[in-house]
Amino acid sequence: MSVLVEQPGVLTTVQDLGRPGHQHEGVPVGGAMDDVALRLANLLAGNDPGAAALEATLVGPTLRFARATRIAVTGADVGWTVDGRPLPPWHAATVPAGGVVASGAARAGCRAYLAVAGGFDLPAVLGARATYAPAAMGGLAGRALRKGDVLPLAADPDLGRGQAGAAGAARAIAPSARPRYGETVRIILAPAAAALVPDARARLLERAFRVSPNSDRMGVRLEHDGEPLYLAAHFEPLSAGVAMGTVQLPSGGAPIILMADRQTTGGYPRLGEIATIDHPVVAQLRPGDRVRLAPVSLPDAQRLYLARERELVRLARVLLAPR
Repeated sequence: MSVLVEQPGVLTTVQDLGRPGHQHEGVPVGGAMDDVALRLANLLAGNDPGAAALEATLVGPTLRFARATRIAVTGADVGWTVDGRPLPPWHAATVPAGGVVASGAARAGCRAYLAVAGGFDLPAVLGARATYAPAAMGGLAGRALRKGDVLPLAADPDLGRGQAGAAGAARAIAPSARPRYGETVRIILAPAAAALVPDARARLLERAFRVSPNSDRMGVRLEHDGEPLYLAAHFEPLSAGVAMGTVQLPSGGAPIILMADRQTTGGYPRLGEIATIDHPVVAQLRPGDRVRLAPVSLPDAQRLYLARERELVRLARVLLAPR
């Protein structure tokens, strides 16, 4: 059975948790920009957390389902409806055979996620179904969805999983368990941050940056109305591996937060690393949004990350519990 794409939205792609383990071969990790939203959508739908789902950017799709199934939506609020009935983010719902799931422009946030019970039955490339459009890899023909596309659905051996007993009561993710989106992200500062000229060091942590329209899945570009950020001395580090959340400082003085489709190595000076707990915050920033950087220690960032992972494990036990 399948899903027909009646309207694709602006940039809707199939994503999962990406392709870790291939950066030494020059293959970016990719995957969902907001991995927590994707994982929670899958858990609500009764899937393993890393199953392939849809990621919609700024404007969501309209989809017609050939068979009855369960869906779940998380992340940005794009006004999801099921046959005209509203479906709030962080909720699951049953779609009847022939039912239409529609959405529109994001009311808040940037990226919305839709998971389907059983997942999408697309071929894995290097162990993942995530779309990496620059290399036409994964997803549906390695590209964003288009009007008229048909997405095959995997068989769901237990459509009732996650809908009975304790799991049946958990048809939504409680606000306390959702990512905390906002305008502040925490950064673990690197030595290059201390090498900024004094006033640039102050601007890095005391002023709000504006998200550039040139941001994309590779990186969120930051700009502000003041002077660019400059190092006190010329500094050209050797190229080295980069990670989700690496904050680079190109010669123009406007920082870039590297994201899911980042390159595998980089040679720009690094101001630091965005704490993993705040990657979803960066993923949900939209052009024109304001964002502030706040310093955090490595031990505190690790503590916050581990606490979130323990909560996700707890939710998985509840949402995937058998009847």
